[in-house]
Amino acid sequence: MYTYSNNPSDMIEEIKVKRELMINSANTLGFTSGETIKYSQELDELINKYQRVLGQASRPNEEVKFAFKQMIMIWPKVLM
Repeated sequence: MYTYSNNPSDMIEEIKVKRELMINSANTLGFTSGETIKYSQELDELINKYQRVLGQASRPNEEVKFAFKQMIMIWPKVLM
């Protein structure tokens, strides 16, 4: 099993990469494919871990807020 970084900057990059993998998988294999679901679960795990690490930090990272806003804006387009 892959161990994710505890460095917030590295974690943001891992979240971005995993999100792209999930979106590409959903577009090619479908939203209910095993691979897409696996990526979605891994992305959830990364986001949860990032939020836990951030909770221990003194201030939230603006870059991840921007990434989440982008993700929210992209998903409705992907679903169509």
